[in-house]
Amino acid sequence: MAKTQLNVRVDETTAEAARQRALQRGMSVNRYIEELVRQDAGEVGRTFVEAASDFMRQYESVFAEEFGTEREGKR
Repeated sequence: MAKTQLNVRVDETTAEAARQRALQRGMSVNRYIEELVRQDAGEVGRTFVEAASDFMRQYESVFAEEFGTEREGKR
């Protein structure tokens, strides 16, 4: 995967915390921040799927009434 450079500005306390956490994990600051963003993006994805699932459960009867249950499993 191609890499893109991203420059950010943070206060020194945040920068030092990032350096220390990366060091504790045996990785570069770049890799540490990349992992944090990936984890955060994954969490958003899980939150969306859970919300969609809750919505479908809540309105299952409405969808069944409108579209019927015979469509289950068809694409």
